[in-house]
Amino acid sequence: MGNQRTRFVADAMLGSLARKLRALGFDTEYYKSGNDAELKRLASATGRVILTSDRALASLALARGAKAILVTGNNDRQRILSLKAGATRLRVPLARGDPLCSMCGGRLERVARSDVEGIVPQSVQKRHRLFYACTSCGHLYWRGSHWKRLRSLAKLLESS
Repeated sequence: MGNQRTRFVADAMLGSLARKLRALGFDTEYYKSGNDAELKRLASATGRVILTSDRALASLALARGAKAILVTGNNDRQRILSLKAGATRLRVPLARGDPLCSMCGGRLERVARSDVEGIVPQSVQKRHRLFYACTSCGHLYWRGSHWKRLRSLAKLLESS
């Protein structure tokens, strides 16, 4: 499969970024707890690029031959641009697939508007036509204002 999506593992400091990367179509594991050695082992065993805001971890991982990107910035835009710059330096292609569940990374499947009745607010059901459910955790999605913000972040990854 030449068109495989880029796989990341984000450390505990980057939970928000991990959720956004999943929604943007990247296979992103969120490593909430555990030590740095276990994180590096996980990345190595699963072919994932480490995303961290910890300078020492990034340096050590790189020194030991792992692919690690130091993510800097105080907001989503800065973090995405930092990730893109790090990926460019490491020659890591930023290959995206279909959006994934931002909560668990599961596959999203389109569901009928009638299937979300009584689950999402009535105003949301009336305003939107397309709904998606995670096949793993059941979380529901629709293209609201959050979708527009994600699309603007995706454009940062695409621009040269």
